[in-house]
Amino acid sequence: MNVGVLGLGHYLPEKVLTNKDLEQLVDTSDEWIRTRTGIEERRIAEDDMDTSDMALQAAKKALQDAQLDAKDIDLIIVATVTPDTPFPSVSCMIQHRLGAEKAAAMDISAACTGFIYAMTTAEQFIKTGAYKHILIVGVEKLSKITDWTDRNTCVLLGDGAGAAVIGEVSENKGILSFELGANGVGGEFLYQDEHDHLIMNGREVYKFAVQQMPESSVNVIEKIGYNKEEVDYLIPHQANIRIMEAARKRLGISKERMATSIKRYGNNSSASIPIALSEAVQKGNIKDNDLVVLVGFGGGLTWGAVALRWGK
Repeated sequence: MNVGVLGLGHYLPEKVLTNKDLEQLVDTSDEWIRTRTGIEERRIAEDDMDTSDMALQAAKKALQDAQLDAKDIDLIIVATVTPDTPFPSVSCMIQHRLGAEKAAAMDISAACTGFIYAMTTAEQFIKTGAYKHILIVGVEKLSKITDWTDRNTCVLLGDGAGAAVIGEVSENKGILSFELGANGVGGEFLYQDEHDHLIMNGREVYKFAVQQMPESSVNVIEKIGYNKEEVDYLIPHQANIRIMEAARKRLGISKERMATSIKRYGNNSSASIPIALSEAVQKGNIKDNDLVVLVGFGGGLTWGAVALRWGK
């Protein structure tokens, strides 16, 4: 059985926080942020909008794109490190609000790699025949765990949600290979502290990411016997333009064939890959039969990549 993406959707809050705005909050500058991260602005959810609200909007769009009803969904997997509450899960919240009555529901925590973990988990359930249609969502309200006095992290983060419906696709389409990994020793480099703030050792995370993202990208291509030159489009986790460029150059593809939503949305953690993927498909940057690589890394430390042949 071939398993792939049947529908996509994404949601971003309306409020825009620019680099100029951040100059009023912390000792930084628009030029410093742009040259070191590639970010110009990010979206921030209002106080009365929580993680489940954004997840619901993205999920509705993905269902519509897949031309399915909520009652067709067998399982909901939400990847997030910023749930509304520890429990009930975000997945249970949107199961109720969508009316996905027969769907099982669970959240997973793999930080910025969360959507890759969710996608590969969904693939296994469908390949075994246990489920037919699975809704996966990557969603974060990072603004609620951001220390707005820490200029090293507050300039990076934004809120948003991206969703996909996963199911059976036609022969030679869908997920071709994947790689998942973790190194708990590196957990001290990116974590949430006792004040619920995100803490990051930028130097160590950067060193890890510039090595792991390119390596994982090449690994999933080599697993299926392809050459890296055959990749049509790259969707990297939108963490830092320099890290993304390292992966792009390792694959040897042009800038036009890499998603770069980071400029407008910043780092959305587990939501960044599905948002970038959804936008790329909407814009026509990804076409039927394209070979696409999704790759990410995150707190844990975790990493993962997927190679898929686009189309239903």
